[in-house]
Amino acid sequence: MASLHFPAMSTSSSPRCQALLVSSLSKPLIPSNHFHGFMISRQIIRNIGFHYARTVRSHSRIRAEVLEENREPMVPPYNVLITGSTKGIGYALAKEFLKAGDNVLICSRSAERVESAVQNLRKEFGDQHVWGTTCDVRKGEDVNALVAFGCSKPKSIDIWINNAGSNAYSFKPLAETSDEDLIEVVTTNTLGLMICCREAIKLMLNQPRGGHIFNIDGAGSDGRPTPRFAAYGATKRSVVHLTKSLQAELQMQDVKNVVVHNLSPGMVTTDLLMSGATTKQAKFFINILAEPAEVVAEYLVPNIRSIPTNGSTKPTYIRFLTGLKAYSQIFSRFAFGARRNRYVLEE
Repeated sequence: MASLHFPAMSTSSSPRCQALLVSSLSKPLIPSNHFHGFMISRQIIRNIGFHYARTVRSHSRIRAEVLEENREPMVPPYNVLITGSTKGIGYALAKEFLKAGDNVLICSRSAERVESAVQNLRKEFGDQHVWGTTCDVRKGEDVNALVAFGCSKPKSIDIWINNAGSNAYSFKPLAETSDEDLIEVVTTNTLGLMICCREAIKLMLNQPRGGHIFNIDGAGSDGRPTPRFAAYGATKRSVVHLTKSLQAELQMQDVKNVVVHNLSPGMVTTDLLMSGATTKQAKFFINILAEPAEVVAEYLVPNIRSIPTNGSTKPTYIRFLTGLKAYSQIFSRFAFGARRNRYVLEE
């Protein structure tokens, strides 16, 4: 089956690259005794780069042709995997997909929460449409097991939503943050996301229907400062960069049946957000801009589903809280006092 592959540049492991190097070296590697050390001329580097790029493009065209021949249209019901989905926005998304008639696989680190969430969802939507398993996204073996579980239940994954994230429920200056909290935030939000994206891409490349991956951003993803949760903001900024890099990699490989998108839920009244409502400024913005998880999910899920339904192969950034919506709600607050004390009492 097709898979991501770049020709190795090591001459010991790649005879093809060795031949390219030999054919490119029309001049000695050491052009003059007046230089200290070894130098490769710019022309040689250009030649190697040209041959390497041509080889990558050739391999990409072959793989794209194979994928196109085996490609199947993606039609509903969709098989959806959501990480960190036993509560909050992940759980709300799961419910909305199930309401739409899709099949959903949920997961989290807690076996107790997984069991409870699956039971509640099955009571409402039946046993044949929802499954759950434990998974710590920070561990490659756990994510591999998650993929295997997904392939054994809904048989394939059409939509993979990377929702698992953590702020370690810590809102304090970075200088006061413990090692344990920093490790929790960075390994979950950055390392965990990378592992999940890697395994999701590998899985979907080998699926005739391909698949769509959605990476959920958060505060800090737009580059604005996030005082009191600087580490969280930095990891969410990296989500946007990682997504763009993966989009570029897949484009380089001429992969069209696997697409990586960004998903922005805005401010959601989850336990994580509300635990930070301890300052006047935080309370002000939570009351103005935050929405319940159910409201956000009702907007996001139809927009997510429309992408495979329309056969789109272009990366998308789906935002619930747009800049225009935020400014409008802030204006309404100052002009009419709207949303005051909506969730928390303001001083």
